[in-house]
Amino acid sequence: MSTDGVGVWAYAVIQADSADDRVAGLQGVAGEPVRALATASLAAAVGTVRLGEFGEEALRRNLEDLDWLAAKARAHDGVISAIARSGPVIPVRMATLYLNDSRVEQLLQDRRDDFHAALNLVTGRDELGVKAYADPKKLAGQDPQDPGSRSGTAYLLRRRREIASQEQAYRVAAAAAERIHAALLAHAVDGKRKPASDRSLSGRDAWTVLNGTYLVDSSSVADFRAAVAAVAEQSPGIELEITGPWPPYSFAGDVVTS
Repeated sequence: MSTDGVGVWAYAVIQADSADDRVAGLQGVAGEPVRALATASLAAAVGTVRLGEFGEEALRRNLEDLDWLAAKARAHDGVISAIARSGPVIPVRMATLYLNDSRVEQLLQDRRDDFHAALNLVTGRDELGVKAYADPKKLAGQDPQDPGSRSGTAYLLRRRREIASQEQAYRVAAAAAERIHAALLAHAVDGKRKPASDRSLSGRDAWTVLNGTYLVDSSSVADFRAAVAAVAEQSPGIELEITGPWPPYSFAGDVVTS
């Protein structure tokens, strides 16, 4: 990496105009001052970090420490979120490290068109997340309090009905997720469906049938929230959860690493 024991940690790509003002006073993952590294019309928000903690081998070791990882993830996202409050931003994936400033400057020059296209896409827009949780018992029309008969034959028949009901619930939930996603896309510039989170992570017994993220005009965020509420009223057995607005990780966050 570096001959002097330090590297350059990247946080975001932004427009060069007012870049210094947008990063002023921010501290990064190592408590280092975040600075703007500008070339022509683009700038990267970066920080100088010691390789003893953030170099390749050290990162491989430290990423196994969940407390360390959580703290650095919060710090990294905190820098990006602070910059996003003052204008469009291209978030850089955590732990993107460069040899020196020259490597970052070269990246800005080589990917100039891609960065400008991404900034144009997200200017004046916010990312919002919507998750849909389905209660399988409600969708299947089952009564969870009914113990049913205790005989062997009755038990087998009940299990068949439960399996059939669960399969039906899956179909209903999948169709509802498609309908909800399509309805929300009508109120967004763009949208994506991401893999559903595991039940252990969501802290819910319900199925996560939709994990959507949507790019919405900032002036239309209230309308989008109203659309989510309207869709929720039309979706019995489905609970919708909206989060954000967030920096546009899902719509510009892969430009640096792609």
